[in-house]
Amino acid sequence: MFDDVFALKLLTILVLIFVTLIGVGLLTVAAMYVVDVTQRKHTIRRNYPVIGRFRYWFEHLGEFFRQYFFAMDREEMPFNRAERAWVYRAAKNLDLNLAFGSTRDLNPSGTVLFLNSAFPTLEQDAAIPSAVTVGPYCRHPYTTSAFFHISGMSYGALSAPAVRALSRGAAKAGCWLNTGEGGLSPFHEEGGGDLVFQLGTAKYGARDLDGKLSDEKLIQLSAKESVKMFEIKLSQGAKPGKGGILPAEKVSAEIAAIRGIPEGHPSISPNGHPDIRSVDDLLDMIDHIRQVTGKPVGFKTVLGDKQWLRDMVAAIRIRGVDRAPDFITLDSADGGTGAAPQPLMDYVGLPLKESLPWLCNLLSEAGLKERVRVIASGKLINPSMVAWAIACGADFVTSARGFMFSLGCIQAMQCHKNTCPTGVTTHDPKLQRGLDPTDKAERVAHYQRNLTYSVGLIAHACGVPEPRLLRRHHVHMVLQSGLSQPLNELYPEPITLIENGEDSPALDSKPKEVTHE
Repeated sequence: MFDDVFALKLLTILVLIFVTLIGVGLLTVAAMYVVDVTQRKHTIRRNYPVIGRFRYWFEHLGEFFRQYFFAMDREEMPFNRAERAWVYRAAKNLDLNLAFGSTRDLNPSGTVLFLNSAFPTLEQDAAIPSAVTVGPYCRHPYTTSAFFHISGMSYGALSAPAVRALSRGAAKAGCWLNTGEGGLSPFHEEGGGDLVFQLGTAKYGARDLDGKLSDEKLIQLSAKESVKMFEIKLSQGAKPGKGGILPAEKVSAEIAAIRGIPEGHPSISPNGHPDIRSVDDLLDMIDHIRQVTGKPVGFKTVLGDKQWLRDMVAAIRIRGVDRAPDFITLDSADGGTGAAPQPLMDYVGLPLKESLPWLCNLLSEAGLKERVRVIASGKLINPSMVAWAIACGADFVTSARGFMFSLGCIQAMQCHKNTCPTGVTTHDPKLQRGLDPTDKAERVAHYQRNLTYSVGLIAHACGVPEPRLLRRHHVHMVLQSGLSQPLNELYPEPITLIENGEDSPALDSKPKEVTHE
């Protein structure tokens, strides 16, 4: 009897809860209906009250459903599933071999093919990448054998755990980490590896109270053993002609202190350096920072107009080779960032496949190729494209999004919203909790090492013992006809002044002895 009464009461309670929920649901739908038919901003909702609201939800979810259910392995942008999957496997140090043939279509125009040699280099003959020196005229030149490095990503755009993982991973792999334009944070230094300090248009981390470049700050930065080079950022691929953008919700007290800006306000850099308005200004700035710090100084740009670089080469001929930039980081129009206006991201700047061979040819023609090192950046996350860049003439390759994938990025396209589900680009502690810097540092190092090894596989197949010996004649590119053509015919390598038996007015045979007061 007691059990029957209890069961009846429980059933009554459940029915009441059910009826209440239905009532609340009906009232909510009724309220939404009234709001939709009376509002005048959204036509779909006014014409199709309540139901029209699902359109926005489906639109938001569409990119996620396409990624997992509808897009083919080679279809997605900016990086397809096959590209991301290779990085994930490399970062986890899993087997990188596949079975039953490639899913890559070899017919589209622009497809890169490497020419295998009949007599490939044997593994026992393979050499480690040769060392390259940057800044031979500096008091403190920088030498490294690594050719694949971490591109500029600021603390602020990235979370603290993400930067800590990159710092530790870079030290383990023996590559450098670029600080990005947001200044040098303790998290960049945590791993103890090599750093490149990026100087953006707002001079974050190296500015005085008026926002101008501070020699005192530069001296403090150069005193750090980990800071190996300085990079002046003129522009970047996703937003050429636009400065860095960090939303107000990401500007915490800590980030504000590192950058030297007010807390809680958007951090928007100028679209250009106010004190660099010409080629001469740029060379003066490079030389000034080099004199103050004693370390290599170069600049980062995405190529658009080419005449200014021709003017720069002409100015170097007059000033002397010791006044040249120590390196140029060339970004691609399809480079990435956390936040950028879509018109700039989609339509401005030249892609690396066109700009990189051109820049390397310009420097070679002037006899400056060994003096001014070229760093290629922009959507180079897989071995094939890194090998292509080296064959075109790049001395180094840097990647940001590739290393973001190694941290666990799933291309959720939420970088600028502080809602990154993997904790890479958010300052929400709940979302950051899933990113373990210790584990992800190992993945960063695995990715760098496995990519380096895989580029070596391509080099050995082409018959050269190490990647830096790859040349354009090792590469074919597919044309619209479906047939391929050697890269050295599409982009002929110039005969330099020295190779032609002439003296180059821009290049001395060896660095002069540099004296400093």
